[in-house]
Amino acid sequence: MFKLISKDNKARRGEYLTSHGVIETPVFMNVATQAAVKGALSSEDLKNVHCQVALANTYHLHIRPGDELIRKQGGLHNFMAWDGPILTDSGGFQIFSLAGLRKITEEGVTFSSHVDGRSVFMSPEDSMRIQNNLGADIVMAFDECVEIPSPREYVEESCARTYRWLVRCRDEMGRSGFGTACVPASSACAPASSADLFGINQGAAFEDLRISHMKRIAELDLPGYAIGGLAVGETTRQMYDIVEIVEEFMPEDKPRYLMGVGTPSNIIEAVARGIDFFDCVMPARNGRHGKLYTWSGDGYININNEQYKEDSEPIDTECGCSVCSKYSRSYIRHLFKAGEMLAKRLAVIHNLYFYNTLMERIRESLDNGTFNELRRVFNDIN
Repeated sequence: MFKLISKDNKARRGEYLTSHGVIETPVFMNVATQAAVKGALSSEDLKNVHCQVALANTYHLHIRPGDELIRKQGGLHNFMAWDGPILTDSGGFQIFSLAGLRKITEEGVTFSSHVDGRSVFMSPEDSMRIQNNLGADIVMAFDECVEIPSPREYVEESCARTYRWLVRCRDEMGRSGFGTACVPASSACAPASSADLFGINQGAAFEDLRISHMKRIAELDLPGYAIGGLAVGETTRQMYDIVEIVEEFMPEDKPRYLMGVGTPSNIIEAVARGIDFFDCVMPARNGRHGKLYTWSGDGYININNEQYKEDSEPIDTECGCSVCSKYSRSYIRHLFKAGEMLAKRLAVIHNLYFYNTLMERIRESLDNGTFNELRRVFNDIN
């Protein structure tokens, strides 16, 4: 499924084939947690910002509207009118983010729903069945994302359990005929006919645990591998160090995914360390609060600042997005100050276009041998 086209030191240029198209890597996946990007973006908008992969969340869609409902609607592709690849997170991150609302056992995790408080149990097998109903092209193994720092003894236990859960996920996919359960005969846009399971490396900030866990999951020969449990409390330097030590033990012929990361600079530095896939809520979240990315200056502006009140320039004169081609900083600032919903929509469109364009520039630089120059220039700006 993964074709490695070229390398520049550790930076990699590749293609990943899915049932809904080829993913050009390195790639940033746009986060559509509940089958939509926060900021009122449609699937048509995702096309216009050059999104390649939409990322949805298993836990949230299981809670609302329910994965069985989505299955009956023809799976996520049909439900949200998106014909490109979809990756679904497993629900494992909610073990971290909903720490006060869950209980972990060997069998799985019991959550108190953040919506209505009802008790929800999810096992590795449940996570796979839910993701099958959603009809994703890439599915993530059910794991535990551990806070950094955490006691070593707990992290050791968690890594061992996450490995056992990964084996159960793999076995459930084999038992269930994964990818076939959510194809209704009347569907105009059938979900994936097959799906790829990515295993997730854990180990908090303990380098030896990270290495041993990566070695174990690599032996399972899965279609892809992710580094999880980062951007949860560690320093940037720690994150880069962990990526470097884990990458050495990740299969070269499989895609590598750094989960939940990050800033534009984080992405470029992780590409330089051998990572292919990224996702983060940051561009959409920052956009909704008025932090807009640019190709010059400090790398971003805060559109709420007084200095943009009468500024007739676009957000960024170098940007080719639909927002920058039509609207001024003055107008967008007015929308934010007036509390208009359009403010967030325009800001998120711009930021996602910026991130996806960043990935295009990274791929182009890897194609023409100028990645190190791009890395240097971009880091000088940011």
